[in-house]
Amino acid sequence: MKRSLWIGILVLVLGGYAGFQQYSSWSLSKPQDKTVTQSEQGGTRGSGGQGRGGGQGRGGGRSREAVPVLVVTAAQKSVPVQIRAVGNAEPFATVSVKSQVTGVLTKAHFKEGQDVKPGQLLFTIDPRPLEAAVKQAEANLARDNAQLKNMREQVKRYAELVEKQYVSREQYDQIRTNADAMESVVDAGKAALDNAKVQLSYCYIYSPVNGRVGSLLVYEGNLVRVNDGAPLVVINQVSPMNVTFAVPEQHLADIKRHMAGGQLKVSASFPSDEGRPELGVLEFVDNAVDRSTGTIKLKAVFTNNERRLWPGQFINVALTLTTQVNAVVLPSEAVQVGQEGQHVFVVKPNKTVEVRPVTIGSTNDGEAVITKGLAAGEQVVREGQFLLGPESRIEIKDSTKVGDETKSERRRVRDGKGKGQANDKRGES
Repeated sequence: MKRSLWIGILVLVLGGYAGFQQYSSWSLSKPQDKTVTQSEQGGTRGSGGQGRGGGQGRGGGRSREAVPVLVVTAAQKSVPVQIRAVGNAEPFATVSVKSQVTGVLTKAHFKEGQDVKPGQLLFTIDPRPLEAAVKQAEANLARDNAQLKNMREQVKRYAELVEKQYVSREQYDQIRTNADAMESVVDAGKAALDNAKVQLSYCYIYSPVNGRVGSLLVYEGNLVRVNDGAPLVVINQVSPMNVTFAVPEQHLADIKRHMAGGQLKVSASFPSDEGRPELGVLEFVDNAVDRSTGTIKLKAVFTNNERRLWPGQFINVALTLTTQVNAVVLPSEAVQVGQEGQHVFVVKPNKTVEVRPVTIGSTNDGEAVITKGLAAGEQVVREGQFLLGPESRIEIKDSTKVGDETKSERRRVRDGKGKGQANDKRGES
């Protein structure tokens, strides 16, 4: 009895397993969609009766189904020939303000980060010791002038006496020599007074340039000395502004040739604001190539009226050498690279594609300049090249509809995630 029961159970299990396998094979061989069947039939007709197995992927042959793609038309326009590099913004002038006299810093007349103008008072150092030195020099000069005046009167008197032979010629010469020496002493006193006034002027430190001050490095009440290592403050002139950058040495000949025809324009752009580049001119080419890197250093000057460039900032620099007129351009993503080099998929009138090799001259702002292999006005596949091969059939999609579908798909994914998170929360509660 038990043996019969176990045999029955085994038969039921084997029968269920066989039925499951048959159902799975039937579901896999079932046609997926009517539209797919129609497209397959259309592909069979369009292929000239070569059969269902005639389609291939990217490796060659024509595709069984039309591949949806986006296309672009090759345009013809004037394109600037540029050399691109990463540059570094530098101040047009940097001044480290130091004291030329020893004394106590009594007053800083600015705020940190403030813009200053030439001649604006920055610091005051205790002037009292140097004011006293000026008064002393003035007193010494007054004494020497009085002595000189007396000696000149003596020279006049002795000139009359020597004519009357009341005094000897030797005495007269001695008096005149003393007067001449006193004139030199007076001149030295004037120089000492001027020096004292100059030293007094060093107690008042003014801005030598138009720029922006940095952090205050020495605060009020500190004793400053002549030739101290640390400056009182550093001023950077940020308008105009320099931008230095380096380019490979193979561009040096082109740069020198185009510089002979006039100033070259340089544009500086920022990753956060690519639409509004700063415009400047190339002012400096270094006198030697850096042997360690094989690059040549260049420097451009920008007016920087809006203060968009800032010292130490890294910037994308584009040096314009010339302008190429009537160039054939394509978006860079339309150009593919294969085993035989660079090529594009050109759309033919019968909605198939041709693999055509091309030669690229330069790339500028996401556009590739085609120097050989393509004419203006031809349509080229821009997106969807992965499933294409020679003579593949394509279906051209509208780029605006594709953008709307992408947005809708993102919205559905986002809504699905939100619903999933809400269901998770309900399950946890």
